[in-house]
Amino acid sequence: MRTIALVLVLSLAAAATHADDYASNRQRVVRTPGLVAFWDFVKREPEGLHRFTAHVPEGSPTDYPLDAANYVKDCWGEGRDATYDDFPLLGRGPFGQAIRIRKEEDATFRPMLLVPRSRLHGTPLDIKGGGRSVSVVVWAIRESGTHALAGIWHEGVDLKHASNADAVKGAPGQRQYALFAGLNKGGSACGHVSENGRGSFLNKYALHKCNSVPRSPEVAGDSPAGVLDASWQTFAMTFDDGRDELTGWLDGVAGERWLDDPKKAGLLSYAYNAYMQGHYHRIPGTQPDEDETFPPDQYYNPPEEELLAMEVTRQNPTERVERRDYRNTRVEVTLAKNKRGVWTETSRDLVALRLNPWWYPHGIYAPEDATTGGPFTIGRVIHNGRSVGFTGWIGGVAVYDRALTADELAALSACAEPPSQ
Repeated sequence: MRTIALVLVLSLAAAATHADDYASNRQRVVRTPGLVAFWDFVKREPEGLHRFTAHVPEGSPTDYPLDAANYVKDCWGEGRDATYDDFPLLGRGPFGQAIRIRKEEDATFRPMLLVPRSRLHGTPLDIKGGGRSVSVVVWAIRESGTHALAGIWHEGVDLKHASNADAVKGAPGQRQYALFAGLNKGGSACGHVSENGRGSFLNKYALHKCNSVPRSPEVAGDSPAGVLDASWQTFAMTFDDGRDELTGWLDGVAGERWLDDPKKAGLLSYAYNAYMQGHYHRIPGTQPDEDETFPPDQYYNPPEEELLAMEVTRQNPTERVERRDYRNTRVEVTLAKNKRGVWTETSRDLVALRLNPWWYPHGIYAPEDATTGGPFTIGRVIHNGRSVGFTGWIGGVAVYDRALTADELAALSACAEPPSQ
């Protein structure tokens, strides 16, 4: 009897300790300046549908209740409706609760939680236009996948793709900002922003994105509680408009990631071409590889006023090749010596491009009205490929209307630490 009583006392004490941890973590998120919305999957509507709602600053016009939706049915007229039952609850997490995004086997069923555009347009969550910065933070356990975690990122269903031939709503891209679980660098924190809602550098996909150097492992979603408690990670993206930088962070660490030989880098070869076309455009006359139809607003030419390092890689009496390092680019410049003995640039090539942070000199796509903007979604985004995407547990989603600092992100990452015993 005494043993049972002791176990009960210890269990109650542990529950109280966990509750204190959850409350402390929650306050850490809420008190970080610039908060727009924070879903901890504990706070719900007190009446009616009891949907998840966000912690918001005083004076916010809404607390952004989350609807369950199957975007395949909404956009393609296929599959069944989604409900809250499609998001199993863990009963624990950084803030006391978490939802599971499962690996759905039915290709017509891609459930997600969302705030419809009609309820967010023009509110603080609708971060858009010039001069605006944004941060998105998601506490998650990644089971598999590299796609979306949260954000306003309607990819559109007007792109040519085998799966969207029968779309019933041919909406174009309505991308603003979103955080992904890696995309091209699986498990990294991948931030995405768009200036036009659509593609970049004449590619149909948006390509302004960053990838943290640290990468998250895959953890089975049905692992024992102790394993799950130790597996939470803090994915984050920041866009700092003042610095024109988009940065991915995992557990408060960004790291500097570079892409060598971007000319051969698949989708990012389009960024290489955008750099070269901008370079050719600045040279008087039409250059041999110049595309005079390339739109100037899609040139990609990070500042190169400050030279960080230079190395002569080849030289003879009449020609010299230099490797020049700048903050966002590394270029190979060929120079020739003229009759007066002066070295003059004759050509250049982009040989490396910085992926994290990523230089982004634009504002954020600003939909004119609710019909030209996308919803805020959690777990998935409206994606014309209709892939399964990220699977795992999500224990919190926060959006801020400023670029958080490294110290602030480190503090928020501490929320992912295992609860006190």
